[in-house]
Amino acid sequence: MKILGLEKLSLLDYPGKLCCTIFTGGCNMRCPFCHNAPLVLRNSYDQHQIEWGEIIQFLRARVKLLDGVCISGGEPTLHKELRSRIEEIKRLGFLVKLDTNGTNPSLLKELVDAGLVDYIALDIKNSPEKYALTAGVEHFDLSPVRESAAFLLSGAVDYEFRTTVVKEFHTENDLLTIAQWLKGAKRYYLQQFVDSGSIIRPGLHAYSEAEMQHFKAMIQPVIPYVELRGIG
Repeated sequence: MKILGLEKLSLLDYPGKLCCTIFTGGCNMRCPFCHNAPLVLRNSYDQHQIEWGEIIQFLRARVKLLDGVCISGGEPTLHKELRSRIEEIKRLGFLVKLDTNGTNPSLLKELVDAGLVDYIALDIKNSPEKYALTAGVEHFDLSPVRESAAFLLSGAVDYEFRTTVVKEFHTENDLLTIAQWLKGAKRYYLQQFVDSGSIIRPGLHAYSEAEMQHFKAMIQPVIPYVELRGIG
Protein backbone atom coordinates (compact mmCIF):
# COMPACT_ATOMS: atom_id res chain seq x y z
CA MET A 1 0.00 0.00 0.00
CA LYS A 2 1.55 3.28 -1.13
CA ILE A 3 1.38 5.81 1.72
CA LEU A 4 2.26 9.34 0.71
CA GLY A 5 1.27 11.29 3.81
CA LEU A 6 0.59 11.11 7.54
CA GLU A 7 -1.22 13.79 9.52
CA LYS A 8 -0.22 12.96 13.07
CA LEU A 9 -3.12 14.69 14.79
CA SER A 10 -6.55 15.68 13.52
CA LEU A 11 -9.62 16.94 15.35
CA LEU A 12 -11.69 17.06 12.15
CA ASP A 13 -11.17 13.92 10.07
CA TYR A 14 -13.04 11.53 12.43
CA PRO A 15 -16.12 13.21 13.95
CA GLY A 16 -15.96 13.24 17.71
CA LYS A 17 -12.63 11.42 17.82
CA LEU A 18 -8.97 12.32 18.15
CA CYS A 19 -7.22 10.66 15.24
CA CYS A 20 -4.33 10.60 12.84
CA THR A 21 -4.84 10.41 9.07
CA ILE A 22 -3.00 8.19 6.62
CA PHE A 23 -3.05 9.30 2.98
CA THR A 24 -2.72 6.67 0.27
CA GLY A 25 -1.58 7.41 -3.28
CA GLY A 26 -3.51 6.84 -6.47
CA CYS A 27 -7.17 7.24 -7.43
CA ASN A 28 -9.55 5.96 -10.10
CA MET A 29 -11.21 9.38 -10.39
CA ARG A 30 -9.91 12.72 -11.60
CA CYS A 31 -12.26 15.20 -9.93
CA PRO A 32 -11.17 18.62 -11.26
CA PHE A 33 -11.59 20.20 -7.82
CA CYS A 34 -9.67 17.54 -5.89
CA HIS A 35 -7.53 19.29 -3.28
CA ASN A 36 -5.18 16.29 -3.06
CA ALA A 37 -4.07 16.30 -6.69
CA PRO A 38 -0.49 15.26 -5.86
CA LEU A 39 -1.89 12.10 -4.24
CA VAL A 40 -4.08 11.00 -7.14
CA LEU A 41 -2.09 11.75 -10.29
CA ARG A 42 0.36 9.32 -11.84
CA ASN A 43 3.37 11.33 -10.73
CA SER A 44 2.25 10.82 -7.13
CA TYR A 45 4.13 7.56 -7.16
CA ASP A 46 7.36 9.45 -7.64
CA GLN A 47 6.85 11.19 -4.31
CA HIS A 48 8.48 10.07 -1.10
CA GLN A 49 6.62 7.10 0.32
CA ILE A 50 6.25 6.35 4.00
CA GLU A 51 7.10 2.77 4.89
CA TRP A 52 4.43 0.78 6.69
CA GLY A 53 6.89 0.03 9.48
CA GLU A 54 7.11 3.75 10.23
CA ILE A 55 3.33 3.96 10.45
CA ILE A 56 3.07 1.06 12.86
CA GLN A 57 5.90 2.43 14.98
CA PHE A 58 4.08 5.76 15.18
CA LEU A 59 0.77 4.12 16.07
CA ARG A 60 2.30 1.97 18.81
CA ALA A 61 3.55 5.18 20.42
CA ARG A 62 0.03 6.67 20.23
CA VAL A 63 -1.92 3.82 21.82
CA LYS A 64 -4.35 5.33 24.37
CA LEU A 65 -3.42 8.82 23.12
CA LEU A 66 -5.42 8.67 19.90
CA ASP A 67 -8.92 7.26 19.50
CA GLY A 68 -8.67 6.26 15.90
CA VAL A 69 -7.04 6.20 12.51
CA CYS A 70 -8.54 7.72 9.37
CA ILE A 71 -7.45 6.17 6.08
CA SER A 72 -7.89 8.58 3.18
CA GLY A 73 -6.38 9.30 -0.19
CA GLY A 74 -6.42 9.16 -3.07
CA GLU A 75 -8.70 6.12 -2.98
CA PRO A 76 -7.68 3.60 -0.31
CA THR A 77 -9.79 0.72 -1.68
CA LEU A 78 -7.52 0.48 -4.74
CA HIS A 79 -4.83 -1.10 -2.57
CA LYS A 80 -4.93 -4.89 -2.18
CA GLU A 81 -3.12 -4.66 1.17
CA LEU A 82 -5.81 -2.46 2.70
CA ARG A 83 -7.51 -5.21 4.70
CA SER A 84 -4.29 -6.59 6.18
CA ARG A 85 -3.10 -3.09 7.10
CA ILE A 86 -6.40 -2.33 8.83
CA GLU A 87 -6.17 -5.63 10.70
CA GLU A 88 -2.81 -4.50 12.11
CA ILE A 89 -4.28 -1.15 13.14
CA LYS A 90 -7.25 -2.82 14.83
CA ARG A 91 -4.96 -5.15 16.78
CA LEU A 92 -3.49 -2.05 18.40
CA GLY A 93 -6.96 -1.10 19.61
CA PHE A 94 -7.74 1.87 17.35
CA LEU A 95 -11.06 2.74 15.76
CA VAL A 96 -10.81 2.94 11.96
CA LYS A 97 -12.51 5.44 9.66
CA LEU A 98 -12.32 4.94 5.92
CA ASP A 99 -12.73 7.72 3.33
CA THR A 100 -13.85 6.37 -0.04
CA ASN A 101 -15.42 7.28 -3.37
CA GLY A 102 -17.59 4.18 -3.18
CA THR A 103 -16.32 2.40 -6.29
CA ASN A 104 -15.49 -0.84 -4.44
CA PRO A 105 -18.68 -1.86 -2.59
CA SER A 106 -17.65 -5.50 -2.21
CA LEU A 107 -14.55 -4.50 -0.25
CA LEU A 108 -16.56 -2.09 1.91
CA LYS A 109 -18.96 -4.89 2.80
CA GLU A 110 -16.08 -7.28 3.48
CA LEU A 111 -14.38 -4.84 5.84
CA VAL A 112 -17.60 -4.02 7.69
CA ASP A 113 -18.66 -7.66 7.97
CA ALA A 114 -15.26 -8.47 9.44
CA GLY A 115 -15.59 -5.68 12.03
CA LEU A 116 -12.56 -3.87 10.65
CA VAL A 117 -14.11 -0.48 9.89
CA ASP A 118 -16.04 1.62 12.41
CA TYR A 119 -16.99 4.63 10.27
CA ILE A 120 -17.16 5.26 6.52
CA ALA A 121 -17.21 8.64 4.79
CA LEU A 122 -18.53 8.31 1.24
CA ASP A 123 -17.94 11.15 -1.19
CA ILE A 124 -20.93 11.79 -3.42
CA LYS A 125 -19.58 13.78 -6.34
CA ASN A 126 -22.79 15.05 -7.90
CA SER A 127 -26.23 14.16 -9.20
CA PRO A 128 -26.23 10.96 -11.29
CA GLU A 129 -26.62 12.89 -14.55
CA LYS A 130 -23.42 14.86 -13.91
CA TYR A 131 -21.36 12.22 -12.14
CA ALA A 132 -18.98 11.43 -15.01
CA LEU A 133 -18.27 15.11 -15.61
CA THR A 134 -17.64 15.76 -11.92
CA ALA A 135 -15.55 12.63 -11.36
CA GLY A 136 -13.44 13.45 -14.41
CA VAL A 137 -14.02 9.99 -15.90
CA GLU A 138 -15.70 9.57 -19.28
CA HIS A 139 -18.50 6.96 -19.36
CA PHE A 140 -18.30 6.54 -15.60
CA ASP A 141 -20.23 3.54 -14.24
CA LEU A 142 -22.28 4.81 -11.29
CA SER A 143 -23.65 1.41 -10.23
CA PRO A 144 -20.85 0.61 -7.71
CA VAL A 145 -21.34 3.99 -6.03
CA ARG A 146 -25.09 3.40 -5.88
CA GLU A 147 -24.43 0.01 -4.28
CA SER A 148 -22.06 1.51 -1.71
CA ALA A 149 -24.54 4.27 -0.85
CA ALA A 150 -27.36 1.76 -0.43
CA PHE A 151 -25.13 -0.34 1.83
CA LEU A 152 -24.46 2.63 4.10
CA LEU A 153 -28.12 3.61 4.12
CA SER A 154 -28.90 0.09 5.39
CA GLY A 155 -27.22 1.05 8.67
CA ALA A 156 -24.60 -1.71 8.65
CA VAL A 157 -21.93 0.70 9.91
CA ASP A 158 -21.70 4.27 11.16
CA TYR A 159 -21.26 6.63 8.22
CA GLU A 160 -21.58 9.99 6.56
CA PHE A 161 -22.11 11.22 3.02
CA ARG A 162 -20.41 14.39 1.85
CA THR A 163 -20.28 16.55 -1.26
CA THR A 164 -17.71 19.21 -2.08
CA VAL A 165 -19.75 22.03 -3.63
CA VAL A 166 -18.17 23.89 -6.56
CA LYS A 167 -19.81 26.67 -8.57
CA GLU A 168 -18.71 25.26 -11.91
CA PHE A 169 -20.17 21.81 -11.19
CA HIS A 170 -23.07 22.04 -8.74
CA THR A 171 -26.41 23.78 -9.09
CA GLU A 172 -29.28 24.03 -6.65
CA ASN A 173 -31.10 21.36 -8.63
CA ASP A 174 -28.08 19.03 -8.49
CA LEU A 175 -27.98 19.25 -4.71
CA LEU A 176 -31.71 18.60 -4.41
CA THR A 177 -31.31 15.55 -6.66
CA ILE A 178 -28.49 14.24 -4.44
CA ALA A 179 -30.64 14.80 -1.35
CA GLN A 180 -33.47 12.73 -2.84
CA TRP A 181 -30.99 9.98 -3.73
CA LEU A 182 -29.68 9.92 -0.14
CA LYS A 183 -33.05 10.43 1.55
CA GLY A 184 -32.97 8.87 5.01
CA ALA A 185 -29.22 9.42 5.42
CA LYS A 186 -27.91 9.66 8.96
CA ARG A 187 -25.51 12.51 8.13
CA TYR A 188 -24.82 14.61 5.05
CA TYR A 189 -22.13 17.27 4.85
CA LEU A 190 -21.83 20.02 2.28
CA GLN A 191 -18.18 20.98 2.01
CA GLN A 192 -17.26 24.41 0.74
CA PHE A 193 -14.70 24.15 -2.05
CA VAL A 194 -11.25 25.46 -1.13
CA ASP A 195 -8.54 26.00 -3.71
CA SER A 196 -5.56 24.34 -2.03
CA GLY A 197 -3.22 25.55 -4.75
CA SER A 198 -2.67 22.01 -6.02
CA ILE A 199 -6.05 21.13 -7.52
CA ILE A 200 -6.33 19.26 -10.81
CA ARG A 201 -8.07 22.08 -12.68
CA PRO A 202 -7.23 25.61 -11.54
CA GLY A 203 -9.71 28.45 -11.79
CA LEU A 204 -12.66 26.91 -9.95
CA HIS A 205 -14.76 28.84 -7.45
CA ALA A 206 -16.54 28.35 -4.13
CA TYR A 207 -20.04 29.41 -3.25
CA SER A 208 -20.33 32.08 -0.56
CA GLU A 209 -21.21 31.24 3.02
CA ALA A 210 -24.70 32.68 2.49
CA GLU A 211 -25.21 30.48 -0.57
CA MET A 212 -24.01 27.42 1.33
CA GLN A 213 -26.42 28.22 4.16
CA HIS A 214 -29.19 28.42 1.58
CA PHE A 215 -28.29 24.99 0.22
CA LYS A 216 -28.33 23.58 3.75
CA ALA A 217 -31.80 24.97 4.46
CA MET A 218 -33.02 23.70 1.09
CA ILE A 219 -31.88 20.13 1.81
CA GLN A 220 -32.97 19.87 5.46
CA PRO A 221 -36.59 18.93 4.68
CA VAL A 222 -35.22 15.86 2.88
CA ILE A 223 -32.17 15.05 5.06
CA PRO A 224 -32.67 16.62 8.51
CA TYR A 225 -29.02 16.22 9.55
CA VAL A 226 -27.18 18.28 6.96
CA GLU A 227 -24.22 20.39 8.05
CA LEU A 228 -21.64 22.63 6.44
CA ARG A 229 -17.88 22.11 6.47
CA GLY A 230 -15.01 24.36 5.54
CA ILE A 231 -16.95 27.60 5.83
CA GLY A 232 -14.53 30.46 6.22
